[in-house]
Amino acid sequence: MSLHTPHRSHRAGWLRAAVLGANDGIISTASLIIGFAAAQSSMHEVFLAGLASLVAGAMSMAAGEYVSVSSQADIESADLEQERVSLADNYDFELAELAAIYQGRGVSSELSTQVAEQLMEHDALGAHARDEIGIHDITRARPIQAALSSASMFIIGAALPLAAAWFSSQNDVLWTVALCSLLSLAVLGGLAARVGGASLLKGAFRVVFWGGAAMAITAFVGRLYGVS
Repeated sequence: MSLHTPHRSHRAGWLRAAVLGANDGIISTASLIIGFAAAQSSMHEVFLAGLASLVAGAMSMAAGEYVSVSSQADIESADLEQERVSLADNYDFELAELAAIYQGRGVSSELSTQVAEQLMEHDALGAHARDEIGIHDITRARPIQAALSSASMFIIGAALPLAAAWFSSQNDVLWTVALCSLLSLAVLGGLAARVGGASLLKGAFRVVFWGGAAMAITAFVGRLYGVS
C-alpha cells in the first residue's frame, strides 16, 4: 500500500475559477430566464434573455478574472523585483533574514543558518519568494488560465438552463429551468467538493441554497413587473 497521500492545493487556482464560472453561469442565466418567465414574457423573449446572459456573462467573467488576477500577478512581480534588488545589494542581510524565519519555525540557530546558506546558493530568489514573501509555484497568479477557465465554464453552466428553456413550453419553462438548474448546481457543488477533498453534501448544499435564493428573488421581481 502506498504511503504517499496526494495533496490538492495545486488545484486551487483553476478549480476556483472553474467553479466560479460554472456556478455564475447557471445561477445568473437561470435567474434571468426565470425572471422573464415570471413576468409572462414570450418564449422568444425568455430565450433571448438567456442567450444574452450567456454571451455577456462569459465576456464579463473573462475580463473580470483577467484583470483581477493580473493585479495579483503585478503585485507578485513587484515584490520579486524588490527582493531581487535587495539580494544584489544586501545579500548578508537577506541571508540573516531567511535564517531568522527558519529559527522562528523552530529550527536551531546553527542549522537555520546552514539551511539558509544552502538554499540561497541554490536559488536565493526562489527561497525568499517561498519563505519570506509566500509566493509558491502552485499558487502563482495566472491571468490567462483564470480568464479562459472562468469564461469556458460560464458558457457550459449557462448552456444548461438555456437548453432547459429551449425544450420547455410557455407554461412549464419557469419550473423546468429552476429544477434543472438546481440539480446542476447540486452536481457542480458535489464535484467541486470531491475534487477539493471536502464534504459532497456540504458542497452541494451551499450552491443550491444560494442559487435557489437568487432564482426565487428574480422570480418575485419578475412577477411584480408582470403584474404591474
